[in-house]
Amino acid sequence: MSEYSAFEIIGPPMTGPSSSHTAGAVRIGLAARALLGEEPGAALIALHGSFAATGAGHATDRALVAGLLNWLPDDPRIKDALDYAARQNLHVAFQSVDLGEDVHPNSARLTISSADRAASCTATGSSPGGGSIEIVNIDGFTARVDGCLVTLVMWHKDRPGFLSKVTTLLACAGINIAAIRTTRKGREGEALTLVETDETVPADCRSLLGRLPEISKLREIPRLVF
Repeated sequence: MSEYSAFEIIGPPMTGPSSSHTAGAVRIGLAARALLGEEPGAALIALHGSFAATGAGHATDRALVAGLLNWLPDDPRIKDALDYAARQNLHVAFQSVDLGEDVHPNSARLTISSADRAASCTATGSSPGGGSIEIVNIDGFTARVDGCLVTLVMWHKDRPGFLSKVTTLLACAGINIAAIRTTRKGREGEALTLVETDETVPADCRSLLGRLPEISKLREIPRLVF
């Protein structure tokens, strides 16, 4: 028999009506915003499964946009998120999509960009229940980010010794690493590495990491689930 925490049964502090369709959706939006690393100016949100079928009634569309606006799951403005987005020149479009049987029914793919289109990112996230989330794909790379810890996201070239450089810099900053996952597109090709840490990485350490020649982009997803 599976064990569940009180958090998974009761759900987080939130503006309802649903922990999976609303609170989880906000956190997916927050994760996508962190991956972009800038104020979003445009978003194409593709809803899959039950997010597409019943999302409007559960405010899933507004919750995803609320996350892009950097609001938390208990923000009372969630129901008006689309209006706020329009006022802040965040252009949002929705569509339905079939992401396949391997993707949880409560899922969405967010393709977002900055106002000047200089920065962009695509993230697919799922909300299995209780407000918990999992980012399962980032820019075409298989991923696994649940927001329970701080996560460094690095787009980079797959080169020998790269992870050693990363772990050395983090160790010098006194950062404890909980997990490291790398997905790559062929040997010595493009890769994505996720580093989960117990605390926020100091800005000076992130700056040094960003200067590694292998890294093309670095972002930090803060802890989203408490």
